[in-house]
Amino acid sequence: MHAKVFSATTVGVNAYKVEVEVDLSYGLIKFIVVGLPDTAIKESEHRISSAIKNSGFQLPPKRIIVNLAPADLKKVGTLFDLPAAIGILMADKQLQINKEFLKETLWLGELSLDGIVRPIKGAIAVATDAKKLGIKRIILPKANAKEAALIKDIEIIGVSHLTEVAAYIRNEVIIAPTVTNFDDYAQQHKNHTIDFDQVKGQRLAKRALQIAAAGRHNILFIGSPGAGKTMLAKRLATIMPDMHFDEVLQTSKIYSISGKLHNKPLVVERPFRAPHHTISQAGLVGGGSNPQPGEISLAHNGILFLDELTEFKRDTLEVLRQPLEHKKVSIARVQQSLEYPASFLLVAALNPCPCGYWGDKKRRCVCAPQQIARYLNKLSGPLLDRIDLQVHVQSIEYDMIKDTKTPTASSAKIYEGVACALEQQRKRFGTHSKYNNEMTSDEVDKHCQLTDDAEELIKLAFAKMHLSMRGYHKIIKVARTIADLAGVVMIEAKHMREAIMYRSLDQALERQRH
Repeated sequence: MHAKVFSATTVGVNAYKVEVEVDLSYGLIKFIVVGLPDTAIKESEHRISSAIKNSGFQLPPKRIIVNLAPADLKKVGTLFDLPAAIGILMADKQLQINKEFLKETLWLGELSLDGIVRPIKGAIAVATDAKKLGIKRIILPKANAKEAALIKDIEIIGVSHLTEVAAYIRNEVIIAPTVTNFDDYAQQHKNHTIDFDQVKGQRLAKRALQIAAAGRHNILFIGSPGAGKTMLAKRLATIMPDMHFDEVLQTSKIYSISGKLHNKPLVVERPFRAPHHTISQAGLVGGGSNPQPGEISLAHNGILFLDELTEFKRDTLEVLRQPLEHKKVSIARVQQSLEYPASFLLVAALNPCPCGYWGDKKRRCVCAPQQIARYLNKLSGPLLDRIDLQVHVQSIEYDMIKDTKTPTASSAKIYEGVACALEQQRKRFGTHSKYNNEMTSDEVDKHCQLTDDAEELIKLAFAKMHLSMRGYHKIIKVARTIADLAGVVMIEAKHMREAIMYRSLDQALERQRH
């Protein structure tokens, strides 16, 4: 007696159809799962057997073989419990399902011992690719229904128990397809409790963050302990535009596959990831025996904040170089190669020396030049070359803390300039999803027209600052964003001067190293 239902598995951020075949035969009573399953799937026989018995069905006293095809595709997770249970009940004639219904349906779900259908990882990734797989309907845990329902034209049936699934198949109950209204959900779950008006002073740092948000430019804060570097970084998301539908979909897929949605159907706010400096390379870029997205992919469409940058291992930081350029990370293994998206805005912070007070107005640095050089040599030139804005953050004075007369710019006020620059870029590139930092060299030549004075400034800076071509293009792109904030087409000398100023710490750090 044989039955076949369809399920799916995820590899990277993509879904692949899996045929769950069940065969019942006479002989030694045994439950066997084949088809390159991982340990969690091999253990499913105990969950499935108990769930079937405790849901009022009979477990066939026969040899049960469950095959997950294609056999050469690695299967991971617990989402095959439900389709395997349905296949067993079909093969034993306890359930009868129309062939056309089976052909159009994917089954996903983990079973508890009492038959409850538990949530799974990767539901939205499967739903995204369902149409490509020729699927019209997905039956999956109720807890995953809202995230999967973000994908239109796919019927999402959320179930909570094996008996409910059986009743639905027999037409004893009607389960309405789940519907998720993206706009309503996004509005309900925005929750900014922080604002730039809570930060006293730091006008230069706020200006640099406005430029970073407008053009998606990576930024580095250098300053003494307690100057407000972390406080500023956490508020960057409040001046970035709301995530549009495609960004929500991409980011939610990554979090769903990683099991990090935490009972939220969607990720509607830009991620802010701040890994500890003890993180490994695999933790940062992704990997492992069963590869999973790393912190840079979890920060996709959001912010990756690396505090105490010089405390990270140098080889760990170096793996950021390729993702910063290509906006994706490739993970190669013997059996497979995976690619995860990694389009993030890098915000880094560090102390200028081991004691933290080199260049501070209030306290004297006690570090020897050799100590400072050794400390700063943890950062490579190629990595610094990929950071567009380098800002010195000074500790503020007491009078500024108590100043109630001078208005402090709020996030809403700062965002007004960002919105103006984003509109300029939308007109320039014809899309909401491309920013000045992503311009190619040809696009720089096309869209970054300089006045004669601005041309003279960048020529002088190129010679005196020993700029690489990447560094040269970075300054031009930042100047383009500054001009966009001002609402002008030509890049003028004042825009170029400000852009060059944000690279001046390169030279200060280089001098201090030597």
